[in-house]
Amino acid sequence: MTDTQTAVASGRQVDNAEPRAVLSARGLYKEFGGFMAVNNVDIDAHHARIHALIGPNGAGKTTVFNLLTKFLKPTSGTITLEGRDITRMSPARVARLGLVRSFQISATFPHLSVLDNVRVALQRPQGLGYQFWQSLSSLERLDGRANELLESVGLQDERHKMAADLSYGRKRVLEIATTLALDPKVLLLDEPMAGMGQEDISTVSDIIRSVAKDRAVLMVEHNLKVVADLCDWVSVLQRGEVIAAGDYSSVSENEQVKLAYMGTGDE
Repeated sequence: MTDTQTAVASGRQVDNAEPRAVLSARGLYKEFGGFMAVNNVDIDAHHARIHALIGPNGAGKTTVFNLLTKFLKPTSGTITLEGRDITRMSPARVARLGLVRSFQISATFPHLSVLDNVRVALQRPQGLGYQFWQSLSSLERLDGRANELLESVGLQDERHKMAADLSYGRKRVLEIATTLALDPKVLLLDEPMAGMGQEDISTVSDIIRSVAKDRAVLMVEHNLKVVADLCDWVSVLQRGEVIAAGDYSSVSENEQVKLAYMGTGDE
């Protein structure tokens, strides 16, 4: 089974062309003082595809994310972005190359407006990151693109609100807008639905689906209903190893996956 297949439960149509792998890891290992947290992991994130990394607590999902985004150095293995070896690069450098992530805890500037949060994120790609001597009014040139991003995630009517005044779900939406301001080639989302109600989950799912039309998305997610509805491809981790990969329909029927999640097979 190849990852050009349609994820049965998602209803998303996948064309017959082989998708392009944008981010790849091969033979990824991470050892902490004799404990093998990640053990020989191979993974690919493809252009215009949503790939979920799932597994029980302690399976190594966040460690894999931290390796891919260079917050941790692998014990061995290689990581490539669009064919370029980024294994030993710094997190800042790979972010500039287009590998951008969110975190489990929302990271916004609470005492800035929604619009200003996005304008801050736009400063580096617009070449304004170090021009501290310019007046705040100089940032008005960023308003057009900032408003486009806010409209794309449904925050245009809240652009003048303080970020601190947004609901939890809307803060996560704002965080997605700020990551999109960096124009990522690969967007890594760490538990984007954590702590959300159903209405916010539906909104964020629609945003992620739209975002994935022109970039690769790799996400860690515990909500399996979201994974089933949203993701084209699923990799399942247990004890740091990939035990299954495929569309959600196939991995959910895998006996190793059932044992990993339930502790028992069919009875």
